[in-house]
Amino acid sequence: MIKIGEYNKLKGWNHSDFGFYLSDGISKVLLPNKYVPEDLKVGDEIEVFVYTDSEDRPVATTLKPKAIVGEFALLTVKETTPIGAFLDWGLEKDLLVPFKMQLDDMRPGKSYCVRVLLDEETNRVIATTKVKEFLRYDPVDFKVNQEVDILVIGFNDIGIDVIVNGAFSGMLYRNEVFKIIEAGDRAKAYVKKIREDGKLDLALQPQGYRAVVPTAAEQILDALKYYNGFLAVNDKTTPAEIERQFHMSKKTFKKAVGSLYKARIIKVEDRGITLLQT
Repeated sequence: MIKIGEYNKLKGWNHSDFGFYLSDGISKVLLPNKYVPEDLKVGDEIEVFVYTDSEDRPVATTLKPKAIVGEFALLTVKETTPIGAFLDWGLEKDLLVPFKMQLDDMRPGKSYCVRVLLDEETNRVIATTKVKEFLRYDPVDFKVNQEVDILVIGFNDIGIDVIVNGAFSGMLYRNEVFKIIEAGDRAKAYVKKIREDGKLDLALQPQGYRAVVPTAAEQILDALKYYNGFLAVNDKTTPAEIERQFHMSKKTFKKAVGSLYKARIIKVEDRGITLLQT
């Protein structure tokens, strides 16, 4: 069965004045002329994205949307209308966020993290900004220090809210992040803790002794870049202050600073450490 809002591998069925009909052996959908590859023949298999046109008819395209049904993405509002906000998702027909699917009023030109859905009543692909309703809180298969993919969706008083592996709720702590992070950013992260409420605490560096020195050096280097090349810390700084600023032991801090100094990346002075090169 052809799935709306997803990629489908279909076979060429027959030509028409409007394009090329494709079929999965049960149903068919039109691929308009402007998307038909020159060498496509009857019986050839092709992967297309299927959604609905302005008259709610299924239609295929070789264009790739920025997100498909079931995925999260940061998308920009093109316009707002009496029925909702329309997002740019990479296709000719914009993606609708109905008013009832909006967490807050949406504004043209602003970007929002959304979940792409299939409206079962209308068979249309739509989106919602109420993304937390679709996150999972049962991370039973995760392990501490496991590498994961994250999508930044927002900020709170103590941290940065992220979606982990496209499905789970997670958070980075502000005092452990020393680089500029914005909503919509995608990155690698590592599981620090699996919380009782089902959320994942994360870090941008691996945890553990064998990984800690090189990643601590990267963390200090990121902090130096973030603070314009200077940090008012050195080997005389108290362990408590090192822990507060970098969430690492003073021993690890000194080893990391030593590795950066030996590599001639930083200069160590009484007043602090200075970045020599980027």
